[in-house]
Amino acid sequence: MNKNERYFWDVAGHLIVKNVLTKTQVTAANAALDYLADRCANGKDAESDFLRESAQPRWTGDILTRTRNTVPFLLQMAEPHCQPFRTMISHPRVLSDLREMCGKGFRLDHGPQFIGGLAGNPNHTLHGSGNPHKPYVAYRHQNGEPYVGGVTVTYALADSGEEDGGFACVPGSHKSRYAMPGTVSNFEEDMGVVAKPNVKAGDVIYFMDGAQTHGARSWRAAHPRRAILIKYASRTSTRQGASISCITPDTYWDTSIVDGMTDAQRAVMYGPASAPRTDGCYLGVDETGTVFVPESS
Repeated sequence: MNKNERYFWDVAGHLIVKNVLTKTQVTAANAALDYLADRCANGKDAESDFLRESAQPRWTGDILTRTRNTVPFLLQMAEPHCQPFRTMISHPRVLSDLREMCGKGFRLDHGPQFIGGLAGNPNHTLHGSGNPHKPYVAYRHQNGEPYVGGVTVTYALADSGEEDGGFACVPGSHKSRYAMPGTVSNFEEDMGVVAKPNVKAGDVIYFMDGAQTHGARSWRAAHPRRAILIKYASRTSTRQGASISCITPDTYWDTSIVDGMTDAQRAVMYGPASAPRTDGCYLGVDETGTVFVPESS
């Protein structure tokens, strides 16, 4: 990352890097997605069953337009189809940039995920901007170095021009001190603050996921939208991924350790996760000094 890119990243909250993937790599990745779509739609073997269950594909007609991001199934596909995505998670240019964005330690938190689209697909509501405040993805500086807990790396596998739709964001919103108006988030009146970056197949978009307001405009191009999103986190942050599956006290510690504990005692024994999907890890104290968890209050 050169000084101009670093400046743009700090000011805007996102960054575009051109030609990260070669044309050959883009072709291989698109071929792998075609294989995935065919297996999910038509396959009758064990691999196809695995891909359908893991990807939980969404379709527009007979076109694959989305997969889930909590299972890294793209990294588990049969050879050679897994290789384009394995290359993406450790691409030298991307790793070099992430070192400056997330600090010395960073890791894959969840993904890779396929995001597609066809003409007429609806807007994806703008969200993020640190509201509510999420310290595990927040952006800050310390000792002269930038730091953000969550960065999404988006590999464009199809061109996405200004009028085509796709990824949109509010530059500078990672430093906003005010809540985003609803008319901005739903694109009803974006007040001129929403940007639609232009990318070509092979380009990469980084954005501060959770810190920067982002979403997607309705896809308008004649060709399908195609992008791979990979969600990274700083070494000490947990966003989704495997942390959800091992959050419970019995799993994170051991049943023998937490056996016989009250709900309040168990609450502090939960493992780390940004979206725990339970109130059991939250504590309150009422006016009488009684400790409680929401689900038992």
